[in-house]
Amino acid sequence: MSAVIAFKNGISLDVSAVAEATAEPPAAAPIETLAVETSSVAVSSRHGFKSAPTFSANGAPPGRLRRSAQCLQAMVASIIPPLLGFILMLGLWALVADRNSSIPGPGVTWDAAVKLFADPFYSNGPNDQGIGWNVLSSLQRVGIGFGFAALVGIPLGFVLGRFAFMSRMLDPLISLLRPVSPLAWLPIGLLVFQRADPAATWTIFICSIWPMILNTAEGVRRVPQDYLNVARVLGLSEDKIVTKILFPAVLPYMLTGIRLSIGTAWLVIVAAEMLTGGVGIGFWVWDEWNNLKVEHIIIAIFVIGIVGFVLEQMLLLLARHFSYESR
Repeated sequence: MSAVIAFKNGISLDVSAVAEATAEPPAAAPIETLAVETSSVAVSSRHGFKSAPTFSANGAPPGRLRRSAQCLQAMVASIIPPLLGFILMLGLWALVADRNSSIPGPGVTWDAAVKLFADPFYSNGPNDQGIGWNVLSSLQRVGIGFGFAALVGIPLGFVLGRFAFMSRMLDPLISLLRPVSPLAWLPIGLLVFQRADPAATWTIFICSIWPMILNTAEGVRRVPQDYLNVARVLGLSEDKIVTKILFPAVLPYMLTGIRLSIGTAWLVIVAAEMLTGGVGIGFWVWDEWNNLKVEHIIIAIFVIGIVGFVLEQMLLLLARHFSYESR
């Protein structure tokens, strides 16, 4: 039964409806506890629903864990083989030293290296300097000779690759002089310059120039002919062709020639300094041989190898930076 109250202003109120509205709502059904897997939870978005990312037991996404495992595997694959190679070398070295008492073993050489590198830059006169000064002197000669070779060899390589007549004219001469041992040029340098340092620099120059000439010329020859045809249609001048078309395309070949040249230069300077004397790692090795310090000779071998390795890796990084294939 419903009761209606009427007011003077014409508004009526249903008392039973108010009572029903104010009554307590029925007890809600018990909510069951749901075991929700993270991988099956749907997340609403503007365009629909996406599955939430799955997490591992430690809270990291499996994709990140997979990438970390791949990086760790690549690191192990790059470190373990060289490490095993060094261990094998040390084992063979120790075995030979054990059989031959005149060859110092790894332990004796290590002790000598600790003393030697305790003060690598001492100077007791022009003929008694630390190994650091000798390495720097050799690097200075290599830098000067290599720089002159780059100034001459790279432009000459562009000329040989660009003009067929110049290539036919100079190719026989290069083929004749390139196989000559670099040390065969040392007496010519001593005769012309009358000093040991310029003669050693001349030897570096003559042995470094050939790889740069040949690789630069080959790079110019491999430039697609369509590029040059477009340049002719556009009416580009020869200097524009070289700077805008040839140089970017030839740069990887040129850097390969530079890398080969620096390795050859560092190889030759040691032998040249043994013959010319003065300050340098080659002279230092020969001087230590005269003093019968074989452990110092072995240390110098490692130093020469490490310096050459660092130079080559620096040029490799430079070559990768300018390589179009890596981009």
